[in-house]
Amino acid sequence: MQIENGKVVSFHYQLFGEDGSLIEKTEDQPTLYLHGASNMISGVEQALAGRAAGEHFEITLSPEQAYGERKEEMTQRVSAKYLRHAGKLRPGMQVPVQTDEGQRWVTVLKVGLKTVDVDANHPLAGRTLRFVIDVVDVRDATQEEISHGHAHGPGGHHHH
Repeated sequence: MQIENGKVVSFHYQLFGEDGSLIEKTEDQPTLYLHGASNMISGVEQALAGRAAGEHFEITLSPEQAYGERKEEMTQRVSAKYLRHAGKLRPGMQVPVQTDEGQRWVTVLKVGLKTVDVDANHPLAGRTLRFVIDVVDVRDATQEEISHGHAHGPGGHHHH
């Protein structure tokens, strides 16, 4: 069965940075997604299209194909009172903040007495990334998965 829109795909991956260092990888459970529902970074989804279970391949994605270019305007100074819920802040921490578009995760850059400098760019924005991918399974999506717009994990409904 080939990967196309409306299929649920499970795959293992390893993600490497420009310098060859391992950034992250799947552990026991493969990653699951609904192909064509924009739940996966575009470069990975495009590379998976037309493939089948058992395939092993590598791709290198430019920032535009992965998490986008870094945008300096996404770095801003906010009042520390908006981040009280996150506890003691340290540079490098990822914390949720409420925005006009809902909750968003930001990276703490610098902590001052009354203000905190944060970066709303994805932590991997601006980076060229190499993925090593093993396709584990391809199946038809259920009606429920299609109506929800995402794959459900083993054992039924599962939200991330």
